[in-house]
Amino acid sequence: MSEASVPDSSENPYGTPTTSGPEPIRSYQKVVNRIVRTLLRVPGVAGVVGTRLMILHVVGRKSGTVYDVPLAYTKHGDTLLIGTALRPWVKNLRAGDPVRASFGGKPRAFDPVVHTDEADVLRLYEIVARDNPQNAKFNGIGFAADGTPSKADIYQTWQQGGVVVELTPR
Repeated sequence: MSEASVPDSSENPYGTPTTSGPEPIRSYQKVVNRIVRTLLRVPGVAGVVGTRLMILHVVGRKSGTVYDVPLAYTKHGDTLLIGTALRPWVKNLRAGDPVRASFGGKPRAFDPVVHTDEADVLRLYEIVARDNPQNAKFNGIGFAADGTPSKADIYQTWQQGGVVVELTPR
């Protein structure tokens, strides 16, 4: 990791990040996504795979095309949280327009909220990171010696376009 890729701690109110930020999408990600989508549609297998993964069925704003996006999620009370970068599929989520998600069975409807402001992203991303360290690593969030997610890393992820999508069942 080069020093130039990590923001100076004076730019980050939580100190120096431990990572250079979210990992780029790998060249093989489309293949992995295709496999995950298939596994989430297979009875029996879907129940095991679907404990942390789902397919979010997102409708394109302009095209009307349905995109099936496999995602990791965190249960938080009655809602589901998805920590991610502001990817094109996120821009298709609109308040007031329900979205459907599949967990290996019949799709269920949810009301989406895309959290982009600093306070919400820091608070909710910490919940996601604690629940799913692999998702945290992918999104550039390291952990302190006591196991708590690094606030400096979460702040950096937010600075680099990190958002949290909250899905509330209808």
